[in-house]
Order: sequence, then structure tokens, then C-alpha cells
Amino acid sequence: MGFVLPLFVFVAYLYGVSAQGPTYATIIVKSAAKIAETDDQFICATLDWWPSDKCNYHDCPWGKSGVPYLDLSHPTFAKAIQAFGHLRIRIGGSLQDKVVYNVGALKYPCHPFKKMDKWLFGFTKGCLYMSRWDELNLLLSKTGAIVTFGLNALYGRHKTGKVAWGGAWDSSNAREFIKYTVSKGYHIDSWELGNELSEPAVGASVSAEQYGKDMIELNAIIKEIYKNSHSRPLILAPGGFFSASWYAKLLEISGPNVVNAVTHHLYNLGPGNDPHLVDRILDPHYLSQSTSDTFQKLQQTIKVHGPWASAWVGESGGAYNSGGRHVSNTFVDSFWYLDQLGMASKYNTKVYCRQTLIGGNYGLLNTTTFTPNPDYYSALFWHRLMGKGVLSVDSKASAHLRVYAHCSKSRAGITVLLINLSNQTSFKILVQNDMSFNLKVEDRIHTGGSFMHGLKKTVSWVGRKASDVTALREEYHLTPDGHLRSQTMLLNGKPLKLTETGDIPTLDPVLVDVRSHISIAPLSISFIAFPKFEAPACL
Repeated sequence: MGFVLPLFVFVAYLYGVSAQGPTYATIIVKSAAKIAETDDQFICATLDWWPSDKCNYHDCPWGKSGVPYLDLSHPTFAKAIQAFGHLRIRIGGSLQDKVVYNVGALKYPCHPFKKMDKWLFGFTKGCLYMSRWDELNLLLSKTGAIVTFGLNALYGRHKTGKVAWGGAWDSSNAREFIKYTVSKGYHIDSWELGNELSEPAVGASVSAEQYGKDMIELNAIIKEIYKNSHSRPLILAPGGFFSASWYAKLLEISGPNVVNAVTHHLYNLGPGNDPHLVDRILDPHYLSQSTSDTFQKLQQTIKVHGPWASAWVGESGGAYNSGGRHVSNTFVDSFWYLDQLGMASKYNTKVYCRQTLIGGNYGLLNTTTFTPNPDYYSALFWHRLMGKGVLSVDSKASAHLRVYAHCSKSRAGITVLLINLSNQTSFKILVQNDMSFNLKVEDRIHTGGSFMHGLKKTVSWVGRKASDVTALREEYHLTPDGHLRSQTMLLNGKPLKLTETGDIPTLDPVLVDVRSHISIAPLSISFIAFPKFEAPACL
């Protein structure tokens, strides 16, 4: 049977105009050069310190997920980490600046955290026993995790104001802890000093001048202790909320090549009890405006004041105060999460740490059962499909269709992420290569030969090899199981759930002829891999 395509549909295809039914749109990927680059291990998740009696809005969602209490022997936990091959894990959070390491001569007693409302963050100082640190490192080593550890930056300081803390950092306890870690052969990829102590402050703050001096001291400690090691860990700071003047001063005082990565935290959805969380997640204008300015200004601050450093999102959970109950652990949160990963990548963010791997309402894993929540799978899809090379895209589709493109991970071609925030509009999408799409629209409907020849030139997404009619693309369509707040994600219509042996399920795509358009349902997310897409930027 011959191939027939009505002319009016074809014209709608080219101009991104909606015919009856779905909206047709063309996305053009600029494949000649990368606009940014992430780290190979861009995806990161955090382990926090909170005890089970950490509560927000009459909800206590942490259980035994804090570092001192977590069941490290749970089989699903190890398997969930191993599924990434090498998952970055940041150990840190608000209480890290109250942790005493039980090693060497101590200036403070080393006891477990205890809830005390009048104390900073509502808890007393806590203790990391070396036996627990040994157990944790056994798991981290076995699972291939890449570890960032957040050090206590308030040790030895004193309170000088409502939130201000003064005095130099007493590094003695951290020094003994790092020495112990190295002596045991534990591999730490990076050490970070302090958590949210920059200005504007959440509960405590340290001046940028003093912080810069403290970073110089930490750098000297790392140099000394690792002088006989084959590799030296990175130094990160400050793990706070971005302020251009504070961050600039920190980089100026600490000086060249001291701070290797500048870390900042993002909670752009507001408090976890906000009734409008879902509305914000599904608002494309809010998603763009709430963080793009931060990414851009941080990028400029580093360029001017610390060009030797890179930018990391050290912690991001969407909604603060443990996340949104029945939101952060459901399918709808993946619209925010994946959009954040895409946006951060475009601004040369090297690493993006999700709060949390387990704990709170925003955990990638269920706090009690360790079963993956939808965002766990979103992170895993990104990690396996999206490479570090970021490509620019042009789209005339609705603002509700969010589009990101990367070089594919560890193979040829590209992968496109499509996020449809509309609850009504479905899309039929063509993905084009700008290197083979430089003709005017009137030239595409070819006048010197067959109509089919003109159509082939138009849909030659694979580059200049438009004649390769056997090429296939891989499609991963993600939807909720029944409703947006479902805790079950469907892949191509099938629920993603642990196998009978507790393993992470295989993530198999459907293979589709590249000559067909991509169908995107309302309120859905799709990763589309094009193995034969000719992208010089990805070579």
C-alpha cells in the first residue's frame, strides 16, 4: 500500500499548528556544539541526620532514616544504590553542624541527638561513633557509592547574635575524623564544610570573611592528611542559599583552587504544607522563573570570582521542611524534579543532589519499606540515559511542553526529555537535527521531484542519512497509575515495581520506527533515545 499523508496535516506538522486532535510540533536539536556540560555522575542523593522525632506540620516522616539509625542491612537499600552503578551520595544536612565525631580528644561529650526545642534546630549535639562510620563505609564501598561528607562547621564557635555565630572554626575534631577515615582506607570523593551557614541564614550564619579563612584551613588539613594518597578529594562549600555578595566574598577570601565546587541549596516550591504545591509544579512559568535566575547569577559569580570552581546543587527537595506530604513522594513531583535536572544542566551545574535518598516526604525511597518512589525511577532514567553533554533545542510548542536534550549516556546519539505539564493537550512531535534542517519551509515540500522525497528530507532527524528507513528510536513513556498523586509510576503502561527477589526492575523501552511521530500524552513524561542521531557535539 502506498504512503499517503494529506497536505494540510503535513503543513500543520511543519508549523507546529494543531489540527483536530493532538497538537503537532517540531523540535530542532542543535547538534554541532554543546551549550554546557555536567559531570558523568550528575545524579546525587543525600543521607540526612534527623532523628525520628523530627516533625513538621504535625507530621513526623523521618522514621529511622537518619544516618545514626538507618537499617544499612536492608537488602533493597543496597540494591537501590547499586542500580546506579556509582551513585553520588552526600551525607549532610542541618544537624551536621552539631555532630561530634567520637575519635581523638573531644571538647564536647559525644551523645546521641536528643530533642530540645530551645536548641538550634530543636536538638542537642549528636554523635557519630566510629563503629557506625565503619558500618556505613562498608555499605558505601560495597555499593560503589561516590561519597561527599559534610563536616561540622560550628565546632568551637559561639553565638554572637540572633542567628550569627562568631569565632574561628575549631578544626581539631574534623582533623581527627579525616585522619581516621584515611587510615581505614575509606574513599571520600569530597569534603564539604558546613550546611546552610551562609547568608541569608536559616538557623545560624557565619560571615563570608571567616568562612573563607576556614576554607583555607580545611584545604591545608586535606593537603597534609592526603599527602601520601594517590588521589586528593575535592573541597566543597558553602552548602547554603545563594547570595551573590556572600558567595563572591567567600571565593575572594579563600583564593584560587581552595574551593573546588561551590554548592548551593534550592527549595523553590516553598513550604511542605503549602496547598498550592501541585499548582506550582505544573506551572511552566513558575518553574522557569523560580530558579533560572539563581543558576544564571551563580554561574556569573563563579566566572568572575572563582573560575577554578564548578557549580553543584548540594541539596534540593522542592518543598522545604521535609517535603510535601502526599506530593513529594508521588508521581506529580517528577514534573518538578526532572525539569530541575534539565534546567540546572543548561547552566553547567556539574552535580545535582536530591534531598533525600531516604527520609522525609521527599525521599527517593519509602522511609519504612525502602520501596522506590516515582522520583527514584526518574533519577535512574536520567542517570542511565542522559549524558553529560547538554544540547540546545528550539521548540515552537506550547510552554507546557518542556524539552531538554543531551548526548546519550555512554553511547552514540542523543536523548530528549519531554515533559508535558498540560492536563488537556497531547502532542505529536518530530525531533529534527539542525544540521539537516536548514531549508525554508517552502523548500521542504519539494517541487522538483516526488512528494515522498521531500517528506524524507523533512523528517531526517538522524542527520544526513535520511535513507536509513530501518532506524529505530527508544521510547520510555512515564505516567501515573490512575492519578497524579499515585506512588506508582508506569513505564509504557506497566507498573514499575520491585521484582519478587526485591531487585530493581529492568527499564525496557518500546522500539519505534523513526519515521513516525512521537506521541506525548497529557501530564506525562517521556525520554526518547535516538541512537543514530548525528551529533558532532557528542563525538
